[in-house]
Amino acid sequence: MPALTDDARAKVNLTLRVVGRRVDGYHDLESVVAFCDCADRLTLEPGGELHLATTGPRAQDCGEAADNLVLKAARLLGERVADLQTGKFTLEKVLPVAAGIGGGSADAAAALRLLARANRLARDDPRVIEVARLTGADVPVCLASAACVMTGVGETLLPLALPEMPCVLVNPGIAVATKDVFAALGLRHGELRVGVADVIRARAWPDGDAPRERWIEQLAAGSNDLEAPARSLQPVIDDVLAALQGAEGVGLARMSGSGATCFAIFDDAADAQRAARALQVEHPTWWVHAGVLN
Repeated sequence: MPALTDDARAKVNLTLRVVGRRVDGYHDLESVVAFCDCADRLTLEPGGELHLATTGPRAQDCGEAADNLVLKAARLLGERVADLQTGKFTLEKVLPVAAGIGGGSADAAAALRLLARANRLARDDPRVIEVARLTGADVPVCLASAACVMTGVGETLLPLALPEMPCVLVNPGIAVATKDVFAALGLRHGELRVGVADVIRARAWPDGDAPRERWIEQLAAGSNDLEAPARSLQPVIDDVLAALQGAEGVGLARMSGSGATCFAIFDDAADAQRAARALQVEHPTWWVHAGVLN
């Protein structure tokens, strides 16, 4: 079988509300998620023993291969699918790690899509879905890689007809551990962060025909509840947000996930490109990407 390739697109949390912490320690979330056109690339050469090699500008940030979520997902699927054909994975690492944009989760999701193709499994095969959930909280949403409202601990996905949105993503070159951000949020086991009425009340999002400006207005009315604790741990996030908010033509600037990557949405792609170029000149050590969210 010839080599198979898939893109692991960056996940962006346009909003992120922490509903509360469950008695088992996991946090219930409600998040509007979109995906960007920047991505890692994963290749599978089917046949032979399971193996992972990393290349690309951020290969050195991946850590030990044995701990990579690509291999974890493959091994978990192999426990559930008899005679699963695996092989050699090659990961071209482009996205920053521990950055709030689901890089490792997107890589694992790409691995599951490639293994499904190599073994003639449907992407929505219950075994594939189960493994996605077991591999990590963000892996199910990355498996679909489509705009949605994500709730629970990441297992419930409601599709959204989100229009294409010009954007700029910026990471200041620091890693932020998700567990540290949730620890700084400080919720006790079984503690709700919002009232019961707020949990029951569902926000109505625009339909597919709504203009981009309407979406930006609705998204701006939300927030990222992890932004404040992340900024307390890494104050440089303040600098990133200030730089994005000061760009011409920006409609919304916010942190994604648990940080430290931040995003800005623009109404015009040319404004996004200009902002990205200016940021790269002013902050040459920052990772900057101008592209499209959808």
